[in-house]
Amino acid sequence: MKKLLMATAATALMSTAAFAGGHGADIKIGIILGFTGPIESLTPSMGDGAELAISEVNDSGLLLGGKTVEGVRADSTCVDAAAATAAAERLITSDGVKGIMGADCSGVTGAILTNVALPNGVVMISPSATSPGLSHNNNEDNGLFFRTAPSDARQGVVMTEVLMDQGIMEVAVTYTNNDYGKGLADSFQAAFEAAGGTVTINAAHEDGKADYSAEVGALAAAGGDRLVVAGYVDQGGSGIVRAALDTGAFDTFHFPDGMISATLIENFGSEIDGSSGQHPSPSDELAAAYTALVDGAFDATSPFTPEAYDAAALIMLAMQAAGSEEPGDYKDHVMAVANAPGEQIQVGELAKALQILADGGEVDLVGATNVELVGPGEAAGNYREVGFDGGAEVTVQFR
Repeated sequence: MKKLLMATAATALMSTAAFAGGHGADIKIGIILGFTGPIESLTPSMGDGAELAISEVNDSGLLLGGKTVEGVRADSTCVDAAAATAAAERLITSDGVKGIMGADCSGVTGAILTNVALPNGVVMISPSATSPGLSHNNNEDNGLFFRTAPSDARQGVVMTEVLMDQGIMEVAVTYTNNDYGKGLADSFQAAFEAAGGTVTINAAHEDGKADYSAEVGALAAAGGDRLVVAGYVDQGGSGIVRAALDTGAFDTFHFPDGMISATLIENFGSEIDGSSGQHPSPSDELAAAYTALVDGAFDATSPFTPEAYDAAALIMLAMQAAGSEEPGDYKDHVMAVANAPGEQIQVGELAKALQILADGGEVDLVGATNVELVGPGEAAGNYREVGFDGGAEVTVQFR
C-alpha cells in the first residue's frame, strides 16, 4: 500500500510539473505509460526519453513556425484496460492532446486504440507494445497506430536463435496471463519447435501473487534445460524466478524484454549467472550517441527508452511534414519521415530535420534506434542479446 501511495503521489507530481513547465504550449502530446504497475521501474526513463525529443524540438523553435510542445503524462498502469482507457480519454478530452506517445503494454495499448484513439482519430505511436495482435494485418487501425519496437513475432525468432546458439534445445515456458505474455509465448514456441527445439510446458502465471510455488512445481515437473520467463520484472516474473531459485527447480533462465531491467540485477544478482535474454535495442554506435545526448539526465540504457525518444520525434516530424498538428493531416506522413528517401537524421538532429521539412525537403529518421517502419504498426528493429555474469548484465551481441 505504501508503495502504491508513493507511486500515485509521484505520478501526480509529474503531471503537475509537466503542466507548469509547458503551460501555454501550442501543442500537447500525451505520454501514457505504466508509471504504476508491473513495469514501473522502466517507464520513468521511457517518459524522459519522449520528453527529451520534445525539449529538443522546443529548443529549435522551428516546429510549424515556432509552436511549442508540451508532453502530458498519464498512467496506463500497464495492465488495467479500464484505467488506461479513462486516462487516455482525459488526455484527449480534457488536455486536448494531438497525438499519443504510448501506450506501453500491449493489452492496454489495444484498449486505448480501440476505445479512444480510433473514435477520436488520434495518432498513437507506442515504444514498447510488441504483441503480434497489434500488427496492421491483424488490427483495423485506420492508419493511426505505429510502434518503434518490433513485434514479438520477431522476438520469438530471436529468442530461438539465442537459446539454440547456446545449445539449449529443451525449455519450460511461463508467461504473464495477458496479451503480451501469451502472444510472446506462442510466437516463441512456434519458432522454437520449428527449429527443432522442445517446449516441455507453456503455462500462464497470474501477477500479484505472494506465492508461486505451485506454478514452479508444475514447471519443474515438466523439466527443461532453462526456464523462459515471459513476465514482468516488477511483478510475477520476479516471483517465479525467486520460487524457482529457492526450490532448486531451475538455476538458469531466459528473460525476454519485460524482464530486462536494473531491477532484475537488484533482485537476484549473481543468482542468475549463466542466464540469457534479449530486448529491442539500437546498435552500440547508436546507443552511444543516444547516451551522449542524454548526458546522465536519466538512464539512457533502460529498455524502450530510445524507442520512446523516436516515437515522440516521429509525431512531431510528421506534423512538420504535413504543415499541421491535426492527426488527420499528419498520420499519412509518419511512414514518410521514418523511412527513405530523405536526408538521414541522427539522434540529436531534430532541428536539422525540422528545417529540411520546412524548406520542402524529405527526411529519414535514423534517431536513437535506426527507425524503419516496414508497414503500418510494424517496426523492423534490432535486439540486444544479454548474458549474466558476476552479478551483472552484459551485452553479448546485437541481432
